Amino acid sequence: VQLQASGGGLVQAGESLRLSCAASGLALDYYAIGWFRQAPGKAREAVSCIASTTGRTYYADSVKGRFTISRDNSKNTAYLQMNSLKPEDTAVYYCATFRSYSGDYCGVRSFEYMYWGQGTQVTVSS
Repeated sequence: VQLQASGGGLVQAGESLRLSCAASGLALDYYAIGWFRQAPGKAREAVSCIASTTGRTYYADSVKGRFTISRDNSKNTAYLQMNSLKPEDTAVYYCATFRSYSGDYCGVRSFEYMYWGQGTQVTVSS
Protein backbone atom coordinates (compact mmCIF):
# COMPACT_ATOMS: atom_id res chain seq x y z
CA VAL A 1 0.00 0.00 0.00
CA GLN A 2 1.28 3.43 -0.92
CA LEU A 3 -0.07 6.93 -0.58
CA GLN A 4 1.59 9.55 -2.73
CA ALA A 5 0.97 13.13 -1.65
CA SER A 6 1.76 15.90 -4.10
CA GLY A 7 0.86 19.45 -5.01
CA GLY A 8 2.70 21.39 -2.36
CA GLY A 9 4.80 24.41 -3.11
CA LEU A 10 5.67 27.99 -2.31
CA VAL A 11 2.86 30.52 -2.70
CA GLN A 12 2.01 33.97 -1.47
CA ALA A 13 -0.66 34.68 1.08
CA GLY A 14 -4.10 34.65 -0.48
CA GLU A 15 -3.21 32.20 -3.20
CA SER A 16 -4.40 28.63 -3.64
CA LEU A 17 -2.99 25.14 -3.89
CA ARG A 18 -4.55 21.76 -4.48
CA LEU A 19 -2.97 18.78 -2.84
CA SER A 20 -3.49 15.30 -4.21
CA CYS A 21 -3.18 11.95 -2.50
CA ALA A 22 -2.96 9.02 -4.88
CA ALA A 23 -3.43 5.58 -3.39
CA SER A 24 -2.15 2.28 -4.71
CA GLY A 25 -2.54 -1.20 -3.30
CA LEU A 26 -5.99 -0.57 -1.92
CA ALA A 27 -9.41 0.63 -3.05
CA LEU A 28 -10.09 3.98 -1.46
CA ASP A 29 -13.84 3.39 -1.70
CA TYR A 30 -13.74 1.63 1.67
CA TYR A 31 -11.33 3.96 3.40
CA ALA A 32 -11.69 7.16 5.31
CA ILE A 33 -9.13 9.76 4.27
CA GLY A 34 -7.50 12.39 6.39
CA TRP A 35 -5.16 15.28 5.83
CA PHE A 36 -2.82 16.27 8.61
CA ARG A 37 -0.12 18.89 8.83
CA GLN A 38 2.93 19.52 10.92
CA ALA A 39 4.69 22.84 11.20
CA PRO A 40 8.25 23.14 12.54
CA GLY A 41 8.30 22.79 16.31
CA LYS A 42 4.62 21.95 16.49
CA ALA A 43 2.62 18.77 16.91
CA ARG A 44 0.92 17.14 13.97
CA GLU A 45 -2.67 18.28 13.67
CA ALA A 46 -5.71 17.11 11.76
CA VAL A 47 -6.73 19.48 9.02
CA SER A 48 -9.60 17.67 7.39
CA CYS A 49 -11.03 14.23 6.77
CA ILE A 50 -13.73 12.60 4.69
CA ALA A 51 -15.72 9.45 5.40
CA SER A 52 -15.70 6.54 2.97
CA THR A 53 -19.38 6.07 2.12
CA THR A 54 -21.36 9.13 3.13
CA GLY A 55 -18.65 11.65 2.31
CA ARG A 56 -19.13 13.26 5.69
CA THR A 57 -16.35 15.75 6.30
CA TYR A 58 -14.50 17.40 9.13
CA TYR A 59 -12.48 20.60 9.07
CA ALA A 60 -10.30 22.15 11.70
CA ASP A 61 -11.60 25.54 12.75
CA SER A 62 -8.48 27.19 11.38
CA VAL A 63 -9.27 26.07 7.81
CA LYS A 64 -13.07 26.09 7.71
CA GLY A 65 -14.35 28.03 4.76
CA ARG A 66 -10.96 28.00 3.05
CA PHE A 67 -10.11 24.32 2.53
CA THR A 68 -12.20 21.66 0.82
CA ILE A 69 -11.54 17.95 0.97
CA SER A 70 -12.80 15.66 -1.76
CA ARG A 71 -12.27 12.21 -3.15
CA ASP A 72 -12.48 10.59 -6.55
CA ASN A 73 -12.76 6.87 -5.95
CA SER A 74 -12.60 6.16 -9.68
CA LYS A 75 -9.10 7.63 -9.64
CA ASN A 76 -8.26 6.26 -6.21
CA THR A 77 -7.28 9.80 -5.27
CA ALA A 78 -8.18 12.34 -2.63
CA TYR A 79 -7.71 16.07 -2.79
CA LEU A 80 -7.37 19.04 -0.51
CA GLN A 81 -8.21 22.33 -2.16
CA MET A 82 -6.64 25.13 -0.16
CA ASN A 83 -7.77 28.69 -0.87
CA SER A 84 -6.92 31.99 0.75
CA LEU A 85 -3.74 30.53 2.14
CA LYS A 86 -2.14 32.19 5.14
CA PRO A 87 1.46 32.09 6.42
CA GLU A 88 0.23 30.03 9.37
CA ASP A 89 -0.78 27.28 6.92
CA THR A 90 2.90 26.64 6.28
CA ALA A 91 3.63 23.02 7.15
CA VAL A 92 4.29 19.59 5.78
CA TYR A 93 0.96 18.12 4.76
CA TYR A 94 0.31 14.41 5.03
CA CYS A 95 -2.53 12.31 3.74
CA ALA A 96 -3.53 9.17 5.57
CA THR A 97 -6.19 6.52 5.39
CA PHE A 98 -7.79 3.70 7.34
CA ARG A 99 -10.41 1.08 6.59
CA SER A 100 -13.71 2.47 7.83
CA TYR A 101 -16.44 -0.03 8.57
CA SER A 102 -19.02 2.53 9.57
CA GLY A 103 -18.82 4.43 6.31
CA ASP A 104 -19.85 7.63 8.05
CA TYR A 105 -16.82 8.29 10.16
CA CYS A 106 -13.43 9.78 9.61
CA GLY A 107 -11.00 10.29 12.43
CA VAL A 108 -9.04 13.30 13.58
CA ARG A 109 -6.51 11.39 15.67
CA SER A 110 -3.29 10.23 14.08
CA PHE A 111 -3.36 6.79 15.67
CA GLU A 112 -6.61 5.96 13.88
CA TYR A 113 -4.86 6.01 10.53
CA MET A 114 -3.10 2.96 9.22
CA TYR A 115 -1.42 4.19 6.07
CA TRP A 116 0.43 7.47 5.57
CA GLY A 117 1.85 9.33 2.63
CA GLN A 118 5.30 10.85 2.65
CA GLY A 119 4.21 14.47 3.07
CA THR A 120 4.34 17.49 0.81
CA GLN A 121 5.68 20.88 1.86
CA VAL A 122 3.41 23.89 1.72
CA THR A 123 5.03 27.27 2.30
CA VAL A 124 3.00 30.46 2.34
CA SER A 125 4.87 33.73 2.28
CA SER A 126 3.40 36.96 3.62
